[in-house]
Amino acid sequence: MASPDSRRFLQDTWWDKVERFMIGLLGLAAMLVGLVQVAGRYIAPRYAISWAEEVIVYLIVWGIMLAASQLVRTDGHVRPDLVLRAVSPRVQRWIEVLNCIAALVFCVGLAWYGWSIVATSWQLDERSSSDLQFPMWLYSAAIPTGALLMTGRYLARLYRYLFAFDPEIMSVGHIPEHERAGVTGALPPGAD
Repeated sequence: MASPDSRRFLQDTWWDKVERFMIGLLGLAAMLVGLVQVAGRYIAPRYAISWAEEVIVYLIVWGIMLAASQLVRTDGHVRPDLVLRAVSPRVQRWIEVLNCIAALVFCVGLAWYGWSIVATSWQLDERSSSDLQFPMWLYSAAIPTGALLMTGRYLARLYRYLFAFDPEIMSVGHIPEHERAGVTGALPPGAD
């Protein structure tokens, strides 16, 4: 049985809800633009929009960069689970701390470099080559935005591993509540 603190840890926060809403909204917008493009192409070709593919790419890239933050929250990024399962929860904790520090260095670098790309694109007034003439700084801003969101998630994760480590719910092999909803049958040993 999960403790009240662990239940609060696993509950959705406003940050999670906003991110998932935005990801869904971006996906819906991409689907609607694609639907309009396909319908226009086959039903009324003279009304087909020429920039649909470009906008779909922009929307999907933004959705992916927002989803990267959700992957940090749910342990969905690539990590050495096989190695982590072979060591004790105490060692897992310190490997995760090192992983968080390495990820933070990467995310901060990505955010810094991404913002330099955005600033350059803004200064040059760079625009897409399609009829839409979309400002490319807005497209490029997805990279530093996603990196900053991941930085926030990794900072929270690092704090939990340093100051609020609970081997019952934070060790590899534990199935979080958000993943249990679709589980049928017995859980692996130690996953309750």
